[in-house]
Amino acid sequence: MGRAEFVQELKTLVNDVQEMPDGRVVFPYLVQTGKFAGKQLRIGFEIPQDFPAIPPSGPHISPHILPLQSGGSHPSGGIHASSSFGPEWQYWSRPIKGVWDQTDRSVKVILAHLRHLFDTQGE
Repeated sequence: MGRAEFVQELKTLVNDVQEMPDGRVVFPYLVQTGKFAGKQLRIGFEIPQDFPAIPPSGPHISPHILPLQSGGSHPSGGIHASSSFGPEWQYWSRPIKGVWDQTDRSVKVILAHLRHLFDTQGE
Protein backbone atom coordinates (compact mmCIF):
# COMPACT_ATOMS: atom_id res chain seq x y z
CA MET A 1 0.00 0.00 0.00
CA GLY A 2 2.57 2.61 1.04
CA ARG A 3 2.35 6.29 1.84
CA ALA A 4 0.40 7.30 -1.27
CA GLU A 5 -2.35 4.81 -0.52
CA PHE A 6 -2.47 5.96 3.12
CA VAL A 7 -2.99 9.54 1.96
CA GLN A 8 -5.64 8.50 -0.57
CA GLU A 9 -7.60 6.52 2.04
CA LEU A 10 -7.29 9.38 4.54
CA LYS A 11 -8.67 11.80 1.94
CA THR A 12 -11.77 9.63 1.54
CA LEU A 13 -12.39 9.85 5.30
CA VAL A 14 -11.22 13.36 6.24
CA ASN A 15 -11.56 16.72 4.53
CA ASP A 16 -8.57 18.96 4.00
CA VAL A 17 -5.59 16.60 4.21
CA GLN A 18 -2.29 18.42 3.85
CA GLU A 19 0.66 16.40 2.61
CA MET A 20 4.02 17.52 3.95
CA PRO A 21 7.62 16.49 3.18
CA ASP A 22 9.08 13.24 4.48
CA GLY A 23 5.83 11.28 4.61
CA ARG A 24 3.98 13.53 7.04
CA VAL A 25 0.29 14.40 6.84
CA VAL A 26 -1.79 16.97 8.73
CA PHE A 27 -5.55 17.30 8.95
CA PRO A 28 -8.12 19.15 11.06
CA TYR A 29 -9.80 17.16 13.78
CA LEU A 30 -12.83 18.05 15.86
CA VAL A 31 -12.76 16.07 19.11
CA GLN A 32 -16.12 14.34 19.56
CA THR A 33 -15.93 12.94 23.11
CA GLY A 34 -14.00 13.13 26.35
CA LYS A 35 -12.82 16.19 28.20
CA PHE A 36 -11.70 17.88 24.97
CA ALA A 37 -15.05 17.41 23.18
CA GLY A 38 -15.76 20.30 20.82
CA LYS A 39 -12.10 21.33 20.56
CA GLN A 40 -10.75 21.84 17.04
CA LEU A 41 -7.20 20.49 16.66
CA ARG A 42 -4.72 19.66 13.96
CA ILE A 43 -3.50 16.07 13.86
CA GLY A 44 -0.30 14.95 12.22
CA PHE A 45 1.11 11.53 11.46
CA GLU A 46 4.44 10.37 10.12
CA ILE A 47 3.61 7.64 7.63
CA PRO A 48 6.18 4.84 7.33
CA GLN A 49 7.22 3.92 3.80
CA ASP A 50 6.20 0.33 4.46
CA PHE A 51 2.66 1.12 5.61
CA PRO A 52 0.50 -0.96 6.21
CA ALA A 53 3.06 -3.48 7.43
CA ILE A 54 4.10 -0.86 9.97
CA PRO A 55 1.53 1.62 11.35
CA PRO A 56 2.33 5.26 12.03
CA SER A 57 3.60 6.02 15.50
CA GLY A 58 1.40 8.02 17.86
CA PRO A 59 -0.25 11.24 16.76
CA HIS A 60 1.25 14.72 16.73
CA ILE A 61 -1.27 17.26 18.04
CA SER A 62 -1.52 21.02 17.72
CA PRO A 63 -2.02 23.12 19.71
CA HIS A 64 -0.64 21.72 22.96
CA ILE A 65 -3.55 20.47 25.05
CA LEU A 66 -1.72 18.44 27.69
CA PRO A 67 1.40 19.26 29.69
CA LEU A 68 4.60 17.65 28.44
CA GLN A 69 5.49 14.61 30.52
CA SER A 70 8.03 12.10 29.29
CA GLY A 71 7.27 9.38 31.84
CA GLY A 72 4.03 7.65 32.64
CA SER A 73 1.30 6.30 30.43
CA HIS A 74 -2.03 7.27 28.90
CA PRO A 75 -3.92 9.47 29.53
CA SER A 76 -1.38 12.02 30.84
CA GLY A 77 2.09 10.50 30.37
CA GLY A 78 4.25 10.08 27.32
CA ILE A 79 3.57 13.59 25.97
CA HIS A 80 6.63 15.06 24.25
CA ALA A 81 7.59 18.11 22.22
CA SER A 82 7.30 17.23 18.54
CA SER A 83 10.66 17.50 16.83
CA SER A 84 9.27 16.71 13.38
CA PHE A 85 6.22 19.01 13.25
CA GLY A 86 7.43 22.09 15.13
CA PRO A 87 7.18 23.90 18.47
CA GLU A 88 3.41 24.35 18.41
CA TRP A 89 2.98 20.58 18.21
CA GLN A 90 3.18 17.83 20.82
CA TYR A 91 3.73 14.14 20.23
CA TRP A 92 1.60 11.60 22.08
CA SER A 93 3.51 8.34 22.44
CA ARG A 94 0.51 6.10 21.85
CA PRO A 95 1.54 3.45 19.33
CA ILE A 96 -1.07 1.10 17.92
CA LYS A 97 1.45 -1.70 17.33
CA GLY A 98 0.15 -4.13 19.95
CA VAL A 99 -3.14 -4.77 18.13
CA TRP A 100 -2.21 -3.74 14.59
CA ASP A 101 -1.82 -7.34 13.37
CA GLN A 102 -5.35 -8.14 14.55
CA THR A 103 -6.95 -5.45 12.35
CA ASP A 104 -7.40 -4.84 8.63
CA ARG A 105 -4.45 -2.37 8.89
CA SER A 106 -6.42 0.53 7.45
CA VAL A 107 -6.55 4.26 8.05
CA LYS A 108 -9.99 3.67 9.62
CA VAL A 109 -8.26 1.68 12.37
CA ILE A 110 -5.84 4.53 12.99
CA LEU A 111 -8.66 7.08 13.22
CA ALA A 112 -10.56 4.76 15.60
CA HIS A 113 -7.43 4.56 17.75
CA LEU A 114 -7.20 8.36 17.73
CA ARG A 115 -10.83 8.66 18.80
CA HIS A 116 -10.19 6.13 21.58
CA LEU A 117 -7.31 8.27 22.85
CA PHE A 118 -9.66 11.22 23.24
CA ASP A 119 -12.52 9.05 24.61
CA THR A 120 -10.27 7.91 27.44
CA GLN A 121 -8.93 11.30 28.50
CA GLY A 122 -11.27 11.42 31.48
CA GLU A 123 -12.94 14.48 32.91
